[in-house]
Order: sequence, then C-alpha cells, then structure tokens
Amino acid sequence: MNDEQLLRYSRQLMLPQVEVAGQEKLLASRVLIMGLGGLGCPAAMYLAAAGVGQLTLVDHDKVELSNLQRQIAHHTASIGLFKVDSARATIAALNPAVSVDAINRKLAGDELAALVARHDAVLDCTDNFTIRFALNSACFAGRVPLVCAAAIRLEAQIAVFDPRQPDSPCYRCLYEEDAEADLSCAHNGVLAPLVGVIGSLQALECLKLLTGIGKTLAGRLLLLDASTLEWRELRLRKKADCPVCQD
Repeated sequence: MNDEQLLRYSRQLMLPQVEVAGQEKLLASRVLIMGLGGLGCPAAMYLAAAGVGQLTLVDHDKVELSNLQRQIAHHTASIGLFKVDSARATIAALNPAVSVDAINRKLAGDELAALVARHDAVLDCTDNFTIRFALNSACFAGRVPLVCAAAIRLEAQIAVFDPRQPDSPCYRCLYEEDAEADLSCAHNGVLAPLVGVIGSLQALECLKLLTGIGKTLAGRLLLLDASTLEWRELRLRKKADCPVCQD
C-alpha cells in the first residue's frame, strides 16, 4: 500500500483484526451489489469508503424524486439518470481509487451466474423475490457468499448465506418460491433511516466475509422492529429437501 492508502484507511489499519493484511484483502476484493436503492446506496458507499477495490453495481431503474427520501447516493441533480450511474459518480467523489462497473439492465440465467462467479461476495439489495431466488441459486452454484436484507415500513431483516460453510442454509431454505408476494416501499412505505441502518449492516457483514474477521450472520436471521428498536434473532437450518443447497 502507498502512503495515501495508509492514511486514508488508517483507522481500519489500527484494528488488530484488520491491519495491513486485512486491508490488502479488501483492496483486492470484488463485490457485486444488486440494487442501488435504499439498501444498496449506503452499502455501496461504505464498501467504497472502506477500500473494497472493485464494485459492480446492477440496477435497471432511473432516479426519481421519490427515491431521494432514503437513497442517499442519489441527489436532486441525479433525477432521470440510471441509478448505477448516479451511484458511480457518488463513489468516485468519495473514493476515486475504487473501480466501479455499472450495469443498467436486468440480468438472469447464465449471464447472472457468470457475473456472480467473478466476485468474492454478493449483496442482495433488491425488493424482488424472483431476483433473490436467482441470486441465491447463482451464489450457491458459484460458492460465493450472499448478504441478503430487506426493509419496509418499520421492519427489517438481514442474513448471510455462505455456501463455503457446509452447514449454512440458503435463502431457499427460508422462503418457498411460491409462498411470498413482492413487497415494495412504493406500495407500503418505509422510514428513511431504517434502510440506512440495514444497508450499513450489509456492508459490515460483507467486510467481515472478505477479511475473515469476527463471526458473520451465516445461519442466523436478524429481525428489527424499528418502532421499538427491538432485535430478534432466529437460528436457520438447512432444509433436508432444499433443491438449492442440498444438491
């Protein structure tokens, strides 16, 4: 690392769990972020600030005025731009050393699987169950850890699904593909800081996965009731008949 990097990341380098070796792991890491909305914005910004070397941003939507209440990587001047382009500009201003690839179209099938396989971790910041299930399958096929979160109204949840751990369940163990309807902020609302809290936790879990420090949320689901600021933790187990992670 050069002198500028040593100064920029000095507060992380002070941590005995990180030090130079951990920071170099981050600089060499590639992270895929699906969705640059309320969750993806703070997650992307914190990963960039922390020094993750390569970020791939995927979102086919454009910035709208109603997004600005909570999607902090976008600004009034960003309205009408693709969210990935707006977020890329914000990241460039925050940490120009981070390499950012922006993909402004929907991905599926082999293209999605190939993209996932080129990364060290994936963040699911979407609000679409179809995409979530596809990401889950791609991550377990490619043995890439997945940090999955959701936030709506005053409720949120976050979990890690890590196919590198033989006892880690997957998203399909938690939800049946035909059992849930998509829920969106557009139809149900959300309190602005809630997505910031959960998106930041996604970044935190991702940094732990990349550096190997601490204990991740693999096998656990955290649920937050923001109205009382109470957390619940559920232990997750593999389903014996899961068609994804038992194969």
